[in-house]
Amino acid sequence: MTSSQPTTPSGADLEAVILDYNGVIGRQPGPAQWARLAELAGWHPHETHAFQQAFWQRREPYDQGVALTHTFWSGLLRNGRTAPVGSTLLAALARADIDMWTATDPAVLDLLHTAHATGLRLVLLSNAPKPLANALDDAEWCATLFSRTVYSARIGVNKPHKRAYEAALEAAGMPHPSKTLFVDDRLDNVEAAEQLGMQALHYPGDPAALARRLPPPPAVTRPTALATSA
Repeated sequence: MTSSQPTTPSGADLEAVILDYNGVIGRQPGPAQWARLAELAGWHPHETHAFQQAFWQRREPYDQGVALTHTFWSGLLRNGRTAPVGSTLLAALARADIDMWTATDPAVLDLLHTAHATGLRLVLLSNAPKPLANALDDAEWCATLFSRTVYSARIGVNKPHKRAYEAALEAAGMPHPSKTLFVDDRLDNVEAAEQLGMQALHYPGDPAALARRLPPPPAVTRPTALATSA
């Protein structure tokens, strides 16, 4: 059973927050982006749904860092297309793939900036291949908000493997799990975090649900008016 209600409503007792990227901070790609990627790989427009299915069937070892970029794409190309290492097509496929996953939700980023201003440690934990991991680390919001980032391709395991969460807790400075909030849009990932004693939020796509689990904004200190003498 997942935690649908916060154990610390204000989030004031949190020592760290570990966040998934795609589906929480990152927005899901739309049909036009999937169609563009499928076309680059040589699929016909009416085959975009089948391309998506094939894409996800091959994705796990790529996210895990086991499969290289050209290996991942080699099994997805159609109609005689090839994309050897160093080819223009391989570069275009990799770029289009990265572009699909780097659009962010400004409302979520605003909440994280507020949480960061309280001194709360934020760590990113994402199932992501190395090219996407590098692109996320290069993003200004990521460098500003996150003290550390942990990606599946760099540690060799995908969520919901226990070692992924242990790596994230270590990156967060080993906070107590009960004072660590984990946020993810996938239920199996959330349940795995709860099994390690962490607070968890199955993110529904509503920034207000995340706001209720984070610390309140830091208090604004108003200057005290000085009395003047005649």
